[in-house]
Amino acid sequence: MDRARRIEAFVQVIDAGSFSAAARAMKLSPSAVSKLMSRIEEQLGVRLVDRSTRQLRLTPEGELYYQRCVRIVSEIEDAEQALSEHMAEPSGRLRVNSSMAIGVHHIQALIPEFLARHPRIELDLSLSDAVVDLMEERAEVAIRVGPLKDTSLKARKICESRRVVVASPAYLEAHGVPHKPHDLLGHNCLAYNLAPTLNQWPFRIAGSAAEVAVRGNFSGNSGEMLRHMALTGLGIARLGWFQVGEDVRLGRLVPLLEEFHAGELQGIYAVFFGRKYTAARVRCFVDYLVEKLGRSRPWLAAEYVTSASRKRIRRIPAVIPPTAAAVDEAAAQEL
Repeated sequence: MDRARRIEAFVQVIDAGSFSAAARAMKLSPSAVSKLMSRIEEQLGVRLVDRSTRQLRLTPEGELYYQRCVRIVSEIEDAEQALSEHMAEPSGRLRVNSSMAIGVHHIQALIPEFLARHPRIELDLSLSDAVVDLMEERAEVAIRVGPLKDTSLKARKICESRRVVVASPAYLEAHGVPHKPHDLLGHNCLAYNLAPTLNQWPFRIAGSAAEVAVRGNFSGNSGEMLRHMALTGLGIARLGWFQVGEDVRLGRLVPLLEEFHAGELQGIYAVFFGRKYTAARVRCFVDYLVEKLGRSRPWLAAEYVTSASRKRIRRIPAVIPPTAAAVDEAAAQEL
């Protein structure tokens, strides 16, 4: 018997006042309770109870042990009650790490309402495009975009997003619109300086999967950095709709080669430790993100194709192919 269980059992027996009463409370036989008390005394090497009368009488050593045990059991009960209340009402410091793009464009805007709902939570948010070690960074939740590698963590998908090839109207007016994926080889494409596979842009050409290895005079380690370069007219970028959707809606960026889209989606996940018991503050934060960002088919492009973006595209009619216009019109009809 472990020490905590031994202490709890001893207090139960003494509080009951007799072996028979303790047996009823503990759902054991009186003989089993008597043997239990004998084992406790044997483990401690001292006699705790005088068995010469029908009722239990503590020896001086037993009285000393009982008084200390009562305090210990009370502390355990208080700790369990405090933990229960803590779990029932989310509270405490919640450290969250998010990729830069999803954090800047969506997560940070949701924080005030979340904290208003849960005033006992103190949220610590860090933005980084590096894949952080949750244990090392002492973070409880990470928001990650794309394939997950760490199988030791628990992940919950928040939503999905398409990726899209985009450029600013100024760039397209100066350099023309690519009509086919391989036309990108003649354009300045903004690249990642991370994994080379990120610069192998996938397309679907004549029903078959194909990739174009793009190149340009600028590369960076952040999707948000590439977005800013695209907005300035430096070149063509391939980014997530969750990141550039508002730019497209407002006409700051134009989607390209949509008729050749490979159809792939990137998942956006909340990642946290996969322990049996997850803190209430973690659960409620992940639930909140799913509630706010996990609407039906968000960031799948059609909701961002508006009359404003169509007008922006039509200002460069010499380079817009009929197929792109047809795709534009079909997407608009989904609204």
